Amino acid sequence: MKTKCLIIGSGPAGYTAAIYAGRANLQPVEYCGMQMGGQLTQTTIVENFPGYPEGVDGNQMMMDLRQQAERFGADLRDGVITKVDFSSRPFHLWTDRDEEIEADTVIIATGASAKYLGLDDEKKYNGQGVSACATCDGFFYRKKTVAVVGGGDTACEEALYLSQLCKKVYMIVRKDYLRASDVMCKRVEENEKIEVLFEHNTLGLFGENGVEGAHLVKRKGQPDEELVDIAIDGFFLAIGHKPNTDVFAEYIERDETGYIKTIDGSPRTNVEGVFAAGDCADPHYRQAIVAAGSGCKAALEAERFLNK
Repeated sequence: MKTKCLIIGSGPAGYTAAIYAGRANLQPVEYCGMQMGGQLTQTTIVENFPGYPEGVDGNQMMMDLRQQAERFGADLRDGVITKVDFSSRPFHLWTDRDEEIEADTVIIATGASAKYLGLDDEKKYNGQGVSACATCDGFFYRKKTVAVVGGGDTACEEALYLSQLCKKVYMIVRKDYLRASDVMCKRVEENEKIEVLFEHNTLGLFGENGVEGAHLVKRKGQPDEELVDIAIDGFFLAIGHKPNTDVFAEYIERDETGYIKTIDGSPRTNVEGVFAAGDCADPHYRQAIVAAGSGCKAALEAERFLNK
């Protein structure tokens, strides 16, 4: 199978790239990956995407974007890209069904996956009190009590953000110190709404119709080990994200954590004709509207590249 433009991934970045590439008559082919619609399909209500004054269900929003992409001629397919060869053009890629694709341009929009603790309760309460994005979901916990897991800069940022909305914020930190920068540690320490629980690990969550509390263990494995329960309404993971970029590692430059490096603030990568959009190239913002904008830019760049 041959295409002028292959899009890999189906979150806001991938679908927006497909809309723009379709309108440019590039007849794009989009492989939607294992999680069609991306991370937003795990969110209940999206309230911060322009155009939805009452908010919108995450799955519904992704279906709207998908239908818009199809309307402009995008060929949307199930499947995962498992192997690539970017050593010459046209590029060669293979799917998990051993289909081979030739593409003149490629837009990588594979996103990033939040890291979880691996507790069964995280799945049980997903969308019912468990979240990996305070900016996305913090609004639902106004004047409530929440916990943030993690001790780095991201966790501190999430806790500080939530402290503006919530009655109380616990930080659950495995070590006896915060790994964050000095300035972030100082802000957390000075915030009266934030209580840091050092040397605590999460054992599980509990609640009837959503998260109502967390089972913790203090100083796990030590002689003075102690079981602790805290009452919370929300449980936020802030232990990092892993960009879904390993399959491109041989050809595409990435930073030390795997995010794709782009050139001069554009979606261009070190391989001419290969572009990156969305969370796979964005360790900072991780917002649907930012991802959608970068998908637009990637499609425009692909069109310009082809016209050259």
